[in-house]
Amino acid sequence: MNNKLHALIFIAAAAISLPAAPPTDIIFTGEASWSIASGVAIPVGRSGFWTSGTVPTQLNKEGATVYERYGDTYTQAVSCLRNIEAVLAQQGLTLKDVVYLRVYLTPDAAKSGKTDYPGWFKAYGEFFNNEQNPAKTARSTVGVHSLVSPDWLIEIEAFAVYPAATP
Repeated sequence: MNNKLHALIFIAAAAISLPAAPPTDIIFTGEASWSIASGVAIPVGRSGFWTSGTVPTQLNKEGATVYERYGDTYTQAVSCLRNIEAVLAQQGLTLKDVVYLRVYLTPDAAKSGKTDYPGWFKAYGEFFNNEQNPAKTARSTVGVHSLVSPDWLIEIEAFAVYPAATP
């Protein structure tokens, strides 16, 4: 091969591997019918905020069952999301600023030891991808054997992006 052909091959390979230009605003990708985003692009210069694993608030310390103490998966998920909402508010953020959720679910003994994914999905739909908050986060939902407390059926981590500074 001659040098000109090598140069053309190199230029073509370099052009194929070049990344797209960074976005100027947050971009959520995926199908319109999906409840979550397939990916999120964050503009250069925007800061993010991670929450730690957020767990549900206890409903009744003296409750005889996990449902009486913390509620079912749906109730616990709503509690976690409200707790995340409060943490975000301390940073001047809202759930509309959340771009990613990592969710851990454990089996529910009251549901024949099955993980209550529908309970989580219902709660998610009340906080995201709706009229009040059209944001569809990128999300991972993982079934795990257990969490720190045997009463917890769910734990959620959130990543939010601060809004662009207004000039």
